[in-house]
Amino acid sequence: MSEFSDRVEGVSISGIREVFEAAGQDAINLGLGQPDFPTPEHAREAAVEAIRSGAADGYTSNKGTRELREAVADKHARDNGFRPDPEEVIATAGGSEALHIAMEAHVEPGDEVLVPDPGFVSYDALTRLAGGTPVPVGLREDLTMSPEAVEEAITEETVAFVVCSPANPTGAVQSEADMREFARIADEHDLLCVSDEVYERLVFEGEHHSPYRFAETDNVVVVNACSKAYSMTGWRLGWVTASERRIERMLRVHQYVQACASAPAQYAAEAALSGPQGVVEEMRTAFEQRRDLLVDGLAEMGLETPTPKGAFYAMPRVPEGWVDEVIDRGVVVVPGEAFGERGAGHARISYAAGTDTLEEAIGVMAEATRAVR
Repeated sequence: MSEFSDRVEGVSISGIREVFEAAGQDAINLGLGQPDFPTPEHAREAAVEAIRSGAADGYTSNKGTRELREAVADKHARDNGFRPDPEEVIATAGGSEALHIAMEAHVEPGDEVLVPDPGFVSYDALTRLAGGTPVPVGLREDLTMSPEAVEEAITEETVAFVVCSPANPTGAVQSEADMREFARIADEHDLLCVSDEVYERLVFEGEHHSPYRFAETDNVVVVNACSKAYSMTGWRLGWVTASERRIERMLRVHQYVQACASAPAQYAAEAALSGPQGVVEEMRTAFEQRRDLLVDGLAEMGLETPTPKGAFYAMPRVPEGWVDEVIDRGVVVVPGEAFGERGAGHARISYAAGTDTLEEAIGVMAEATRAVR
């Protein structure tokens, strides 16, 4: 009899999508991490020109076009203090595929992967799909991940740990000292550090630091994408950066599940990364203003919220029944337990929506707060 694999049976549909699909058509959606800004015009035009000229008609190299990988390398040199060889980059179908091939290439059945709790839903699911066992690591009071907690959780079965900064779902930003420690842990314990840096351009306080820069071995893999920084979620263009030997193994997975990233999206991404960067700062400034609006509104309701220092999410502590009450009143938020057991008693709220929408949603949430108290 035909059955299903234990790997697939071990995961379920994302709680984010479940809430989104259950919401009414007129609901205010603060559940998805999707910027409301348009993709930069020069990126769109690059894709259009590639389509019109026929340049996007065929497969690209499995790793992606040389020009895109050069642009990624230049981006890392400009923003992160290191420049990988373009051969050490694979263009992927969004950051999601980059995470997937990193897990598939490095995790064996029974291996343990340390993941932040609460943390992005894919870390747990992709570990399971690779046959591994996700091990949740609780966060500090400010919702950052402690290097000490990671080190304490290491066992003989541990092969990797995931770092995300700025973080989804918390908006927390790890310090430079933390990132140096994560690099040290990867080096000294011979573990893979998967650094999810998709939100790196959206930092409001402090600076983004990559553990890749501090590692003395090749035990750090960087996952990134154009989705958030350039409002290109629908283009599905990300990348993974790692040493040549790790890239070669991840390429073995990528070539069979994807062949290559979408050609038009690659041309758009190249233009986004190498073109004017002012649009990124405009979005960052707008998100910071929206963050302040939301955090102030939550404080007036009496909800305790660690101030997000990056990304576009807030994760307040909420009373029992609050999420259901808010959703019933037409505002979509995501229950914290969708991101791990330690997310219980919280809610993730995306402030990627416009100011007017946020103000309306805050009014609804205030009514819901009064109703459950």
